[in-house]
Amino acid sequence: MQADIHPVYKDVVFQDISTGQTFVTRSTLKKTSGETITLDGKDYPLVRVEVSSASHPFYTGQQTIVDTEGRVEKFKQKYARRRA
Repeated sequence: MQADIHPVYKDVVFQDISTGQTFVTRSTLKKTSGETITLDGKDYPLVRVEVSSASHPFYTGQQTIVDTEGRVEKFKQKYARRRA
């Protein structure tokens, strides 16, 4: 096995910026914000993310349909006539 080819695998804290929820996981990320956070008396590198399971609509159960051009309504009107 070759030596020194594997990335460093360390504990990192990911923080969802929309909910503020944090979770500790292991990662090989090299680029972090340079910030650190203290959890349970231990300092960790901090990575801020825009979407996580704490804020994603699929996991929160608050999924909505964004219809900017009325496509859903057009579909319903078109196929409502065929059913009747």
